[in-house]
Amino acid sequence: MKILGIESASLTASAAIWEDDLLTAEYTVNYKKTHSQTLLPMIDEIVTMTETDLETLDAIAVSGGPGSFTGLRIGSATAKGLGLALQKPLIHVPTLDAMAYEHFGTDRVICPMLDARRSQVYCGLYEHHDEFKVLKPQAALGLSEIMEEINTLGRPVVFLGDGVPVGKEIIREKCRVPYVFAPSFAARQRAGAVAALGAVYFREGKTETAAEHGPEYLRMSQAEREMAERKKREAETP
Repeated sequence: MKILGIESASLTASAAIWEDDLLTAEYTVNYKKTHSQTLLPMIDEIVTMTETDLETLDAIAVSGGPGSFTGLRIGSATAKGLGLALQKPLIHVPTLDAMAYEHFGTDRVICPMLDARRSQVYCGLYEHHDEFKVLKPQAALGLSEIMEEINTLGRPVVFLGDGVPVGKEIIREKCRVPYVFAPSFAARQRAGAVAALGAVYFREGKTETAAEHGPEYLRMSQAEREMAERKKREAETP
């Protein structure tokens, strides 16, 4: 099985090739570059280095959100374009699921967080000891709300993701269970994890056509919110 993984849900841009349960190549940049400029060259680089014929891919796994609206659209468009051109299926991998999937072997609850702004984070709760389990599916939540759920579980937790710096003060104030913050090298998204979890989903038949694929934003964009608020005001105006 050969899977191309694509990750562009936030600042991190990453591409990877997963073949027969082995991560054969990964190119990750966590820097302020436009994904539209970097993603295709990154894919081309790992394909060239590994002498991979794109026609031999079984599927393309893409980090499907939540995250940056622009980043998700770029990743989605890249995956859809390749899928259509190569006539390959796509695998929609939830962004936070892939982040949690990296942390194999821990007894702690895994809580990846992405900064959703407006005093919220995108987050979910997972465990990945003997097998990978979703304890709480990814959602847009207030930090206090997710702290309540973690305290109710009563288990040690590891926090990771770009939402952690934003939420550290509230975590330290309200988390009542033992916790740690993942180090930087294990705290951000990686296309290798997207491809690896995508391979699991592929075996389970969880694929879609390129035409069917679309990002999962979890909430409206700022432009959509402003439009909805404007329409509401207009409707309320006599």
